[in-house]
Amino acid sequence: MKKKQKKANYDLMGKNPDNWKGVFYFNRKDPRFTVPKINPELGWTLNFGNPFSYALILAIILLIILSQSI
Repeated sequence: MKKKQKKANYDLMGKNPDNWKGVFYFNRKDPRFTVPKINPELGWTLNFGNPFSYALILAIILLIILSQSI
């Protein structure tokens, strides 16, 4: 029962326009790493309120830089 309630709360957070900065989702209270976009048919996006999002972006950039130097 609690899982359904949490999922419903997360869905409400994702649909709240105050949590969207243009095309970027930013909500520190939402523990999810990825969230569906406002239009779920368009896929998923990162939650930039979650610090792991920045770590992932940094890792991808470093991987690209390191692969260019090989």
